[in-house]
Amino acid sequence: MNHHLPAIFGTLCLAFTALGNSPKKVNILHLNADDHRADGVTALGNPDHVYTPTLDKLVERGFSFRHCYTMGAMTGAVCTPSRTMMLTGLSWQHIPGANATSTIPTAKDASTYLPRVMQAAGYQTFHAGKPSNSFIAGIKEYEISIHLEDKLADGRANVSRVMGDLAIDFLDKKRDKSRPFYMYLAPSVPHDPRTAEPQFHDKYKPQEIKKSPCFLPQLPFNNGEMTVRDEKLEPWPRTETMIQQVRADYYACVSGLDYNFNRVIEKLKELGEYENTIIVFTGDNGLSIGDHGLLGKQNLFEFGGMHVPCVLAGPGIPQGKSDALVYLMDIFPTFCDLGGAKIPAHVDAKSLMPIITGKQGKVRDVLYTGYCDCQRAIRDQQWKLMRYPLINVTHLFDLQADPYEMNDLATQQPDKVKEMMTLLQSEMKRCDDPIPLVIDNPTSATWTPPTPGDHPKGDNSSQGKKQKRSKKEIL
Repeated sequence: MNHHLPAIFGTLCLAFTALGNSPKKVNILHLNADDHRADGVTALGNPDHVYTPTLDKLVERGFSFRHCYTMGAMTGAVCTPSRTMMLTGLSWQHIPGANATSTIPTAKDASTYLPRVMQAAGYQTFHAGKPSNSFIAGIKEYEISIHLEDKLADGRANVSRVMGDLAIDFLDKKRDKSRPFYMYLAPSVPHDPRTAEPQFHDKYKPQEIKKSPCFLPQLPFNNGEMTVRDEKLEPWPRTETMIQQVRADYYACVSGLDYNFNRVIEKLKELGEYENTIIVFTGDNGLSIGDHGLLGKQNLFEFGGMHVPCVLAGPGIPQGKSDALVYLMDIFPTFCDLGGAKIPAHVDAKSLMPIITGKQGKVRDVLYTGYCDCQRAIRDQQWKLMRYPLINVTHLFDLQADPYEMNDLATQQPDKVKEMMTLLQSEMKRCDDPIPLVIDNPTSATWTPPTPGDHPKGDNSSQGKKQKRSKKEIL
């Protein structure tokens, strides 16, 4: 938890005071990686010691939230609602177009989107990221907004390098030095196809990748989204060899991103801006890559689709970590607090600054997540309930004793199931989630994989398919 109270006063003063005595706002540099698992960094507990020296240093000197999640998705492209929530501060059923039955007005005024809110507070705003499966209306509101895919003349393997080049070019040539900057980097990695520059693939030998404690050849029940695009990237049953290759390629992309993010940080140091810049690292959603027999992010397991990394470091941010239950969208009011910006009245998210400064241990008691009409979950610090309404199945896990969710206790703990179901219903009502938790005619909980002919044609290995997917598929 938070053990840094003695350092808080001095660091907070530093956040708003530059060299000398003149007040100066902090810069904010935010890297939001695509499909980045919460444990995809060595310093955050990666079992394979993925090569992430830049992010490791960020974790070591900064403040990390170990239980950060994107709230939910009504589409297989989980990154779209995730990024929309983050740039509007709205929960998943309140974001534009999410829920026609909600009585809460959605943010249609672009002046309430994060880039415009920060600009109103005096910030120059810059974005470089993927254009699709993002909050298009939001990224248009950055003063400078560049689509990375438009710059990939040398191929997708170079997306992290191009991101670094664009960020460095902004800092060198396009920056208005009379204003602090808010820079949002949102590259399409380590999302598939997991192609990095050769030197990063060379760092990993698939046969040395460790087997996950919750690896399964196939999820043993129908979660309602068994053949979504992500799950079709490899055939069933999943094999250890297959997942070792998938993870090796995933780590190569993470390492390439880490290397090029360091180039941006080194430019900050060269320009004398490092000490006045808060650096933030998050993922838009997680990824299963073999856990529980799944590959994608269309699930609610702890090491699956919604759990993401969240690390902040820089002036005003003490070293530490927290197990508080937080959402990725909480970044919105947190940035507002850091930059002295006014938080729009409609924002559902909660600033993380009370936790970071030690004033509070938490900002919420429970955390709920959802996926389409087929999965809902709620957790506190110990217990987690997962509900699959389309098959009328409920699972209960003791996360303290069973962090990988391998031992379902629903039949052994009926009172706890009832308690957690009540909490889930309450959170769903509060967030205007209209999906029923019980339906009259549930489908079968059993599921049979498609025949081999329905799998991607040709080489089914991760490497073999990379060059065969269309641009639309990979974004």
